[in-house]
Amino acid sequence: MQTRIGAPFLACAVLLAMTLAREAPAAEPAPTEVTIRLDDRQYRAAGIEVTRVEADAGTTQTVLPGTVSVPPQQLRVVAAPAAGLVEALLVGPNESVTAGQPIARLRSTDLLEAQRTYLQALSAEKLAAERLRRDEQMHRERIIAERRLLTTRADYDYARTTLQEREQMMALLGMSEPDLRQLKEKRVMAPALIVTAPEDGVVLEIRTTAGERIAAAAPLFSIGRLDPLWITLQMPLAQAAAISPGTRVSVPGTPAQGEVVRLGRSVDPATQSLSAIVEVTDGAEAVRPGQVVSASVALRPNGTPQWRLPSGAVVRHAGQSWVFLRTQQGFRARPVVVISETASIVSIRANLAPDDQVATRGILSLLAELTEVYGG
Repeated sequence: MQTRIGAPFLACAVLLAMTLAREAPAAEPAPTEVTIRLDDRQYRAAGIEVTRVEADAGTTQTVLPGTVSVPPQQLRVVAAPAAGLVEALLVGPNESVTAGQPIARLRSTDLLEAQRTYLQALSAEKLAAERLRRDEQMHRERIIAERRLLTTRADYDYARTTLQEREQMMALLGMSEPDLRQLKEKRVMAPALIVTAPEDGVVLEIRTTAGERIAAAAPLFSIGRLDPLWITLQMPLAQAAAISPGTRVSVPGTPAQGEVVRLGRSVDPATQSLSAIVEVTDGAEAVRPGQVVSASVALRPNGTPQWRLPSGAVVRHAGQSWVFLRTQQGFRARPVVVISETASIVSIRANLAPDDQVATRGILSLLAELTEVYGG
């Protein structure tokens, strides 16, 4: 069923929509620049000084502090497979090890108990296998019923499963295949357990001592693969926009170099800095985990002109860096990106012209005007 709308009603609806459209305020984006009107008398009274911007090179280097570390995926913690006494440590700190290399000897009653139950399961499996062989022969000769054969077969399956479980337990305890074969063939129980390195690497930390009694799963060693390495840079918020994944980084005085692979999202509340992870793929042997370095970061041009100013010309407010550009009406607060900074000079990227002048001194009044727009 269709309803026909009269022409007078349609005209009223259109008129009402146009009225609401005129009355509704348009949503405008937040301004990126702030105009500050200032006449010559106010300009002189505020003691404002200006300087002409100076063109800077398109590619620059900035130095950031960083700490060398081992990537988490390349760290392995070797834990005690069973509770017992650390009889001997077979490697020392900073020693290179290979996968399967013995690194500690552990004397454990858990190991003896595991070997005993394994031998019991081995004997039970052999006995069950013999019973199964005999009953299969007797069933073929129609001496026993099929029901008895099925029971004997189930007993053998249970004994075999129990033996496999005990074998897995021996493997979890770290018993090597030759020791397990000797236990199976000669029934000679090993008095001690040999802990081996899980992979190639360097012993970064030893967390136990010879003669110490430890619990099961207690950490014994930290082993790390030291190529590649990470450098965690501390990056000021003002330079965060100038660094991106793929930015090249080197350590002066060493062949170590790599590129940024990850940028942090959270800010350190104490230093107000972000972290940037650099993966050192070349010359990783020249730096060591835990070392504090000064890394040189190569900042590539992104199409925005780069300028050099006195450090006092840049202010920080509302999480952004600003300069105050001189205009005929007064000044214009313009957001900029800080590339590098020293005690006296700052390099920025901003849409400026060679003849532009920015305020360098007496800018408290200008900052107050900016604060009124963006809040404290």
